[in-house]
Amino acid sequence: MKKLMYTLLIGLIAAALTACGSNDDAKQSKSDDQKTAQTEKQKEAQEKQEKQAKEMQKKLDKQKVDEKKTVAVVNGKKVSGEEYNAALSSSQAQYQQMGQDPTSKEAAKQVKQQTIDNLVGQTLLLQEAENKGYKATDEEVNKKLKETKKQFKTDKQFKAALKDAGLTQSQLKSELADSIKYQQYVDKDIQTPEVTDKEIQDYYDQFAKQSQSQASGGKEQSPMPKLEDVKPQIKQQLEQQKKQEALEKKVEELKKNAKVEVKL
Repeated sequence: MKKLMYTLLIGLIAAALTACGSNDDAKQSKSDDQKTAQTEKQKEAQEKQEKQAKEMQKKLDKQKVDEKKTVAVVNGKKVSGEEYNAALSSSQAQYQQMGQDPTSKEAAKQVKQQTIDNLVGQTLLLQEAENKGYKATDEEVNKKLKETKKQFKTDKQFKAALKDAGLTQSQLKSELADSIKYQQYVDKDIQTPEVTDKEIQDYYDQFAKQSQSQASGGKEQSPMPKLEDVKPQIKQQLEQQKKQEALEKKVEELKKNAKVEVKL
């Protein structure tokens, strides 16, 4: 899905000043000059950021493939370039969030491999969900569609977002149905161990140790919160990690009896 770019518009204030010879006028002139200079610097900085963002987007777009190209075949099901490009954007964003350049030579290889692995894994899990009889009713899909539409202020904005993503409403409903079946399968068939108090304590201690190390290195750190204040967040994080590990393990099991052909 294409990213939406928001551009900040900076207005320049041109002050026509007439020197009247008074000290007050001189002070006002100096103040206005400083404001104008500051605004110019802001404009230059903004233009530089916009230029860098456009250059980066061009590099990211070069990693995309033809939407009609078949990038993989999983148990007879073709995975399209369109699906690959959507997953690619997510992989690229993850690298950028970690402060890495996904277009560098080494990162580009990793992003490509990660994207195709994710697509194959998701396809295998969805096929398994369907094989086990999980289905999405019209009522469930329409409810999900309604929730999706609520993210937009108007129906016009919703349709514009669909167009930007290269989707029709029918295609979106199909994707929502797949996501419902997938979630049903994950919730009921992918079992994960309970997060223990010891695991939460260990996670907290490790984070505290890292914070202390950064502080000793001269970096200013916020005060360490108490364990009881962050325990729910730590538990949720560990639960997500365990769920992801269980999914990865399941994908590896499914691959053993699957016919997967990567064409990228």
